[in-house]
Amino acid sequence: MTNTMRAIRQTALGGPEVLELVEIERPTAGPGKMLVQVVAAGVNPIDWKVREHGYWFRPPLVPGWDVSGVVVDPGPGENRFQAGDEVFGMPCFPEVGGGYAEYVAAPARHFARKPAALDHVDAAALPLAVLTGWQALTDAARLQPGQRVLVHAAAGGVGHLTVQLAKALGAHVTGTASAAKHALLRDLGADDLVDYRTEDFTAVDPVDVVVDLIGGDYASRSLRVLKPGGVYVAVAVPNDVDTVRAEAEPLGIRATSVLVTPDHTALERVAGLVAEGRLRPVVAETFPLADAAKAQELGETNRTTGKIVLTV
Repeated sequence: MTNTMRAIRQTALGGPEVLELVEIERPTAGPGKMLVQVVAAGVNPIDWKVREHGYWFRPPLVPGWDVSGVVVDPGPGENRFQAGDEVFGMPCFPEVGGGYAEYVAAPARHFARKPAALDHVDAAALPLAVLTGWQALTDAARLQPGQRVLVHAAAGGVGHLTVQLAKALGAHVTGTASAAKHALLRDLGADDLVDYRTEDFTAVDPVDVVVDLIGGDYASRSLRVLKPGGVYVAVAVPNDVDTVRAEAEPLGIRATSVLVTPDHTALERVAGLVAEGRLRPVVAETFPLADAAKAQELGETNRTTGKIVLTV
């Protein structure tokens, strides 16, 4: 094995043109970190938002936080995995993950065993998006069986998984999406659907939880459909719900946000749902690693259904 690898690196903030395919030093396993050979890497909105705005990140950096691959070196003292194990995970977020590369080194607890029913492309579509949905529903909203959930942008990368998670957790699920995507969402378990282009979602029956993957005026409008005691969860970067919280409190509504973090226990639960046939990722399109810029350009159109994945 050589001590270098191919990776996508950005050395400045800007458009897709700042993403370059380069040869850089391969990371190594060490105390608290194992080395994984990446077979596929998911592409997420946070990737192009960081590329353009930086937020708390500073170039140069290798983007990407969704990976599926094979353990090369589990590192000293690691007992959950051994070389050759197939794993998927979300390394290091909210720090640099380095997923757009041939190898990543990250804590073993940021990974779980890849579901046997999924290939690496489908598995790479899961971690960040499914953990976002899981943490929004279970940690932020404290969803209970029998409650009603409204998911905005229900056919997107996070949305289509959040719909399935909410159903698996026993909720009645309403989603907003264009009419062309309703058939897929019904197949994924959505109970009710609203075509945001022709219908007003505030006319739906009152709900207990709103998972807002859009923001903007959707925040204030969403408060109109929440029951007293309901929860509004913002999923955005950066997460700032102070304005919405001030509007929600007099209505008896709790407004909060979620910034996803690695959670191998939740990924193991997700793998169980996959094995049971209760959750499946939808992959819109795949691109080779060298075409990461094209993959992000497609993602930025906000018109894809499901996830975009890089094959490494």
